Amino acid sequence: MDKKVIGIIGGMGPLATADLFRKLVLSADAKADQEHPRVVIDSNTDVPNRTDALLHGGPSPVPEIVKSVKRLESIGAQVLLIPCNTSHCYYDEIAAAASVPVLHMIELTREALRERGIRRAGLLATDGTVQTLVYQRAFQGSGIELLTPDGADQAAVMGVIYEGVKAGRFDYDASAFRRCCERLLARGAETLILGCTELPLAFELYRLDYPAVDPTLELALAALRFAGCRVK
Repeated sequence: MDKKVIGIIGGMGPLATADLFRKLVLSADAKADQEHPRVVIDSNTDVPNRTDALLHGGPSPVPEIVKSVKRLESIGAQVLLIPCNTSHCYYDEIAAAASVPVLHMIELTREALRERGIRRAGLLATDGTVQTLVYQRAFQGSGIELLTPDGADQAAVMGVIYEGVKAGRFDYDASAFRRCCERLLARGAETLILGCTELPLAFELYRLDYPAVDPTLELALAALRFAGCRVK
């Protein structure tokens, strides 16, 4: 098989990076090791917090992300993945620094929802992703309406991301986050977008069972196809 090498710009956060790699493995229709893609990962935990940079004047994550781009290219990556929704606010800068294609997770999520005939979705994401309207721009003209949490519900989303998954709290009380999900569905969302790469992990860790689309999975599927691998 003539497979392209997949490069993962990781570390945002480490568990989300591992989740993407796991989904690449589980989604490949492979009967032997040699039928899986070759994957190189830079779990660069020195990348500054993206929401702090976007909303509070913190240091830009772009320089560290570009370092990862160059490292991955130097060891043979032929396509790059960014398992961090908020980092897609900087997608144009990252893609401009790369000499290989960089897949756009949010655009892939939009196309997955269009294929499923979804007309209204609830967006669960960090404050940085929500307030910079990166999803809304990508979804413009798609015919899909995005609903976002209000007030305390958005705080519950941030809580489950930062105090739950990122903090390694497997015993985190996700009841406020559950209420947030249920209110979005009650407002008419047909499905929930897990628009932070910690949220698919939150759904798994805290046993949350709501209709949802997983951008990490959509990124993994697109990467496998790009690399020339079969998909289950």
